[in-house]
Amino acid sequence: MGGQVARRGGRPAVDRSVPGLIVKIGDYPLHHGGVGAIRSLGRLGVPMYAITEDRFTPAAASRYLRGRFVWPTTGREEPAHLVDGLLRIGRRIGRPAVLIPTDEEAAVLIAEHAAALTGPFLLPRVAAGLPRRLASKEGLHELCTEHGVPSPAAVFPRSYADIEAYAGRARFPVVAKNREAFLRRRWPAVAGTTRIGGPAQLLDLARDWGPRPGVILQEYLPREEAEDWIVHAYFDADSAALALFTGVKVRSWPPHAGMTACAYVVDNPELAELSAQFAKRIGFSGTADLDWRFDRRDGRYKLLDFNPRMGAQFRLFESEAGVDVVRAQHLDLTGRAVPEGEQRAGHRFVVENIDLPALLAYRRSGGTTPHAPARAAGTELAWFAGDDPLPFFTMLARCAGPGVRHLVQLRRTGRRAGPDRAGGGAAQR
Repeated sequence: MGGQVARRGGRPAVDRSVPGLIVKIGDYPLHHGGVGAIRSLGRLGVPMYAITEDRFTPAAASRYLRGRFVWPTTGREEPAHLVDGLLRIGRRIGRPAVLIPTDEEAAVLIAEHAAALTGPFLLPRVAAGLPRRLASKEGLHELCTEHGVPSPAAVFPRSYADIEAYAGRARFPVVAKNREAFLRRRWPAVAGTTRIGGPAQLLDLARDWGPRPGVILQEYLPREEAEDWIVHAYFDADSAALALFTGVKVRSWPPHAGMTACAYVVDNPELAELSAQFAKRIGFSGTADLDWRFDRRDGRYKLLDFNPRMGAQFRLFESEAGVDVVRAQHLDLTGRAVPEGEQRAGHRFVVENIDLPALLAYRRSGGTTPHAPARAAGTELAWFAGDDPLPFFTMLARCAGPGVRHLVQLRRTGRRAGPDRAGGGAAQR
């Protein structure tokens, strides 16, 4: 991948008697963030446990995992069922564990049922309804408006007629996103962040969204006029930032709208202050992953997402004191001080299985990231680690199956659509 393996920072003095539990709701076995959290605390001697879809996920293969709980969920279950499942897992662990959610649904569930979960588990003290509001695109937009934080212009259609009216006046392209956590699991309107090129495409998509569309339609900030930034932080019970990091996103997959594929640590005091002040005003406590886009047209940072949980790329960020946001959470919730330290500017994070297609797509589409360093000071790989290689190979094995099936299907399709059956070779070109 180029560069060198990132040098490890210090080793914070964590309480090794308190385990950590990776909590996920939904079926997404190839999640490098969970693997990163297992390694981050496991390397310090913290007993790590994880909820997994099956026995053969990359997280389940980590040498730092003390125990796995195979519990397939969809996000369509009743909250009481999910809480009961967590409590059963807590009893099996046998001692209070720090909860580490890896998705919005888990973060919302934990916050809204904190009274039942506190005791068997350690969790941040946050207003019960705040994570759900932050995870909601509409709720976040309202909070930004209330507190004077810039965000892209957005509308929240309540009917197909609203979408028709919007299509007639909107400036395309626009972006469509699912509006709410949990609802994206039960009745997803779009598979993910979706770029829509014109009115006809919007109206065609909207026909499948039902009488009450669960979407947000948002202003699209063109890549040539914008730059993507990320902030990862941990805030204590008083909403003070005990760890806060800033970086710039170079590539994502799918391009320009999906998961981070490559990013760099870049100092940005202005964005750090903007993020810390917003968290303070809304009273947020816990781990957060914020996506910002710098709009060169008006010189402002605009908040796209405030995820009330750790981000999948959190291992990009580690301070010189050896602190990342997951370690900061464990230290704080176990009553230990979080040591201060500067972030490792210039370090790079690469997600091996998605960065190659992202690199090819970005080369074709053009655009630049001016704040990205010309040369990485070190590279943190999402999947491969010399001291814990099995998750990487498990990831490759799970990727290989669908890939081979896809190639076989393409070959069969090509045979069926050969010149004799498809009206001649010239027609195919």
